[in-house]
Amino acid sequence: MPIVTITRQYGSGGSEVAERVARTLGWHLYDNSVVDEVAARLGLTVAEVSAREERLPSLSERLAEAISLASPEVMPTVGDVAVAPSEERIVQVTQRVIEEAVLAGPAVLVGRGAQCLLATRSDALHVFCYAPIEALTAYVVTNLGLSRDEAKKKVLETNARREEYVKRHWSREWRDLSNYHVCVNTAWLGLDGAAELVARMAEERFG
Repeated sequence: MPIVTITRQYGSGGSEVAERVARTLGWHLYDNSVVDEVAARLGLTVAEVSAREERLPSLSERLAEAISLASPEVMPTVGDVAVAPSEERIVQVTQRVIEEAVLAGPAVLVGRGAQCLLATRSDALHVFCYAPIEALTAYVVTNLGLSRDEAKKKVLETNARREEYVKRHWSREWRDLSNYHVCVNTAWLGLDGAAELVARMAEERFG
């Protein structure tokens, strides 16, 4: 089944590009719905999964996970780690949801390491949405109502977490161009222009 993965810098509007691509192609879109499904399977709230999925685990979480892996019969008691699924468990369930989405039919998948999980597939088009820092910041100011300084800080921190997430779980560099077939500057092309380009490439590639 043909797949388009959309990896996006925070503030690039990549999720909106993905939505437009899916609508144009008539394919399934998996963005927030992935989070919904992971939360349901793990018995967590959507907010809990969203807060944990693309961030570094705390020291206490890393220690608790190391202890449980070394001695599965020992239950960690650091904070609420004993009852909360580990970061690794959330990633495993996320991967399973993505794999099931691929089997379900043509799909557009947003973030969550899909470009790494599906890297060897010949029927996948991997896209990276980016923009200059000024444009990323302006997007967040407009959409979240933050001050320029707050927006820039959020952009830098969020993208750093996404970069670390990919490195930690896939041993890949998030910004490495070899991960992608095409990189689109959404500030230059605009969201509609970027989506049109990606959809046209998918149509030409997959028919």
